[in-house]
Amino acid sequence: MTRRRFIADTSTPTTASLLGDQAAHLARVLRATPGQVYDIVANGFLHRAEITSVSENEVLFTLHEELETDAALPLHLILAIFKFDHMEWAIEKATELGIAKITPVLARRTEKHLAQSALKRSERWRRIALEASKQSRRTTIPEISNPTALQQTLEQEATTPTRILLSETEQTTSLTAALTAAQSSDTAIAIGPEGGWTPDEMFLFTQHTWQPVTLGPRILRAETAVIAAIAIASTHLS
Repeated sequence: MTRRRFIADTSTPTTASLLGDQAAHLARVLRATPGQVYDIVANGFLHRAEITSVSENEVLFTLHEELETDAALPLHLILAIFKFDHMEWAIEKATELGIAKITPVLARRTEKHLAQSALKRSERWRRIALEASKQSRRTTIPEISNPTALQQTLEQEATTPTRILLSETEQTTSLTAALTAAQSSDTAIAIGPEGGWTPDEMFLFTQHTWQPVTLGPRILRAETAVIAAIAIASTHLS
């Protein structure tokens, strides 16, 4: 039988604690008691862990042996900010699919009210990634950066070996072909906002040597493109 898995709120080399809602769920709903064993993600690793004390505010575990886990995909998603409900769905599904990092980008075609509210949304996006990590039994939580200007993001990604731009104007090179030809699995993929990247943004990508690719002949919504791109990339990067 598969053991329940939790991500520790605090930890030391030999112990881990669940606090707040996680502790309350264990105490009230699961009626946890000392001696029970769960899988706990702590210090970046998955452990078999035994409960040593239980309260509605904190459940304390003793960490035992480290268990084998799957690593996150070496994939960084550069995601232009779009409608928040759709973006939250994309972040949730990207997390479930194993992505390592997401950087929300303020693009020229990002709606003004979304750009103004994006920083306040960052913590909510991180909570969504945390919950999706628990649900999908990940041992790592993807990093969700604060919203960043495109120029700054491209400069920060200059050392990433494989840099791929999903482009509506590209008709020849597919994402699959680009990933097959890549010399490194460490990859960044950029997905634009509704309406796509502007010509000056496309020029910025060209200056920073990003390779434009296509997902096929259909025009996809941003959140659909996220799922399609990660699904294709996972067959090459896993």
